[in-house]
Amino acid sequence: MSDVTRRTLRLLNLLQSRTVWTGPELADELGVTTRSVRRDVDRLRDMGYPVLASNGHGGGYQLGAGRALPPLLLEGDEATAIAVALRLAAGAGIDGLGEQAVRALAKLDGILPPSVRAEVSAITDALHVVDPHAGTGGILSSTLVTLTRAVRDGVQVRVDYERADGHRATRRLEPYRVLSIQGRWYLFAWDLDREDWRTFRLDRMHEVRASTFRFTARPTPDIESYVRESISVGAYPIGARVRILRPASEVAPRIPAFAGTITADGEDACILRSGARDLTWIAMQLAWLGLPIEVIEPPELAAEIARIGTWASGVCQG
Repeated sequence: MSDVTRRTLRLLNLLQSRTVWTGPELADELGVTTRSVRRDVDRLRDMGYPVLASNGHGGGYQLGAGRALPPLLLEGDEATAIAVALRLAAGAGIDGLGEQAVRALAKLDGILPPSVRAEVSAITDALHVVDPHAGTGGILSSTLVTLTRAVRDGVQVRVDYERADGHRATRRLEPYRVLSIQGRWYLFAWDLDREDWRTFRLDRMHEVRASTFRFTARPTPDIESYVRESISVGAYPIGARVRILRPASEVAPRIPAFAGTITADGEDACILRSGARDLTWIAMQLAWLGLPIEVIEPPELAAEIARIGTWASGVCQG
């Protein structure tokens, strides 16, 4: 690639990165004279890019909107960010948006240089969207990118992590998957200090640092099932198991990921595992389902359901 071509592409990249540039600003960025900038602008116009120019205070060069979309120049991190956004859109559950996002991902993949394509492919492969809902926010894009790259590269990470009770500590992890479940981001990883699998919320991470220490991949459980159970059962002091006398295919869509897990128990029943800070919450959720159930454990849950039933039957209408 000649110096002129390289400089012209650099000029295009600058024009795409900001609304308006003055001639002297562009000349300073490119290390040339303002006359050279004008010649490079003419080259872009000859290629079909609508570069607009205006004089006076606040004037300068800007890339206008044309009737056809000109090719975009993307840095590696920009392509990665777009790919992540498209990957989320593909699983957003919005009619028509998923198909459009998949097609856009395919087009993006076709125009990227091999090195950037490999980067995008590895990072999107490390992402998984489960039960998409409106996002809760609270995480930094740098956290997401650092973790997905660590998953891709198979390297350990150090995370400054804050638990639900406010305690903060450094965790040494082997990251395996980054998941979005109902708008909240989680990391599934092997905790080196506790020597066990753990699930971490990205919005509780204050700092994430990828190391250069590679790890040998371990046999993993079913990752999605593990994370679902960890956030709906394992995160709470009280757990319960209930047999629901309806097929799993009928019940599962009515159970949010944070409320419990469903496994089939034959063709006409399923097992709900759920966790909470008190049995009243679980009993109320079962009442909301309004389905025939059998309490497996703990026996105190049946007593709590009976108590609520007695209270409800005694409520008088005013």
